[in-house]
Order: sequence, then C-alpha cells, then structure tokens
Amino acid sequence: MRVIFSHGKESGPWGSKIKYLAGIAEAMGCQVDSIDYTDTVDPELRVKHLLTTMPQDDPEVLLVGSSMGGYVSLVAALEQPVKGIFLLAPAVGMPGYKVQDFPVACPVTCVHGWQDEIIPAENVLAFAKKQNATLHLIPGDHRLNHSLKAVGVVFKQFLFERLTE
Repeated sequence: MRVIFSHGKESGPWGSKIKYLAGIAEAMGCQVDSIDYTDTVDPELRVKHLLTTMPQDDPEVLLVGSSMGGYVSLVAALEQPVKGIFLLAPAVGMPGYKVQDFPVACPVTCVHGWQDEIIPAENVLAFAKKQNATLHLIPGDHRLNHSLKAVGVVFKQFLFERLTE
C-alpha cells in the first residue's frame, strides 16, 4: 500500500507530523511519499500537482492531508479513486476554496483539535456528518503537535483497517 502525504499551506513535505506518521506507515509495511507544494499556496494548483504525482493504476493508495493538504487530498480523490483518506485539521468549509462538497467513494477519517484557531471544529463536524466520516475531536490546536501520540493511535487504526480490507 502507498501512503501519499500532502502538507498544509505554510509547512513542508517532511514536517514533524508527517515524519511521525510516515514512520508508523513504514513500520506497517507501507510505501511513503510526501509531496512538496512549497512553490504555491494555490490549493487548486496543489490538487493538479497531486494528481500528476499519484500512480494512475494503483488501487492501493491512501491519501493523508493536513489542513490545506486535507482539501487537496479530498479534491484529488474526487477525480481519482483511492482506498482511503486520513485528514488532520482539514480545510473544509473555508471561504475562497473552490470545492465545498466532497462525495468521495472511500473511507475517510478526520482528526481535529477542539482549540483549532484556523479551521473551526464546526466546519469539520458538518463535513464529517455529510460524508459519514469517522471523526476524532481531540484536545489541541491547528497544528496538533502536542497531540501526536493520540493522532498516531488513530492513524495506526486507520491503516490497519485499510490493510485488512
């Protein structure tokens, strides 16, 4: 199984969250890629970049997106089917983003911090309800850096479920 990470607007392809989660994925036998989007803050250009990077003939792809990377992962999955999507503080329900509805045809799991100062928890609640996604609201801010262990537990469960389907 291949796990493709998409970072947030102001972070990079190998930030602390991605490094931590990539280690978990590799330990579980997954191949890991992390896309570098630092050349643009335009979410639609990032979607195009992800779509050109994703393998076209591999049904065993999981997308992991943080913040804007969550939006990018969701929009890409509308165009190219994937086995699952794991989202961290996803940029859903945000003004100025082109796509506002994400009827993806795969399991989606979200982890979001109650104290997120950038993306309101209410946005993610509405998204998760409409998508019938698994949602974990945990103590933490937008970056979730102080909640990495909790995020890791949820991510391991997500990977285990996708690997055993």
